[in-house]
Amino acid sequence: MLSNHSMSKVMALAEVQVNILFFAKSRELVGSKEASLSIPAQTTSAQLLAAIVSRYPSLAIISNNLVLAVNQEYITPDNSPLSLQPGDEVAVIPPISGG
Repeated sequence: MLSNHSMSKVMALAEVQVNILFFAKSRELVGSKEASLSIPAQTTSAQLLAAIVSRYPSLAIISNNLVLAVNQEYITPDNSPLSLQPGDEVAVIPPISGG
């Protein structure tokens, strides 16, 4: 039987499959409107963004301006902890210019 500490380590290392949705310029750069990504369930918003850009290097040119949303809720672009569940929806939203 695992202790609570050992269980926490296992949970932190467990990976989940999330759905990535690309919008506007990010969709153009990636060449797809959606994809899936395997990522640790316990991560941070910065690590999530880094994992997406690592998998889709074409996003690097706009990575400093991307906004992410998990299950339709914006997340802060820092090291805020995230607890992801299998099937969570991650939206990649590029800067939007208006007129």
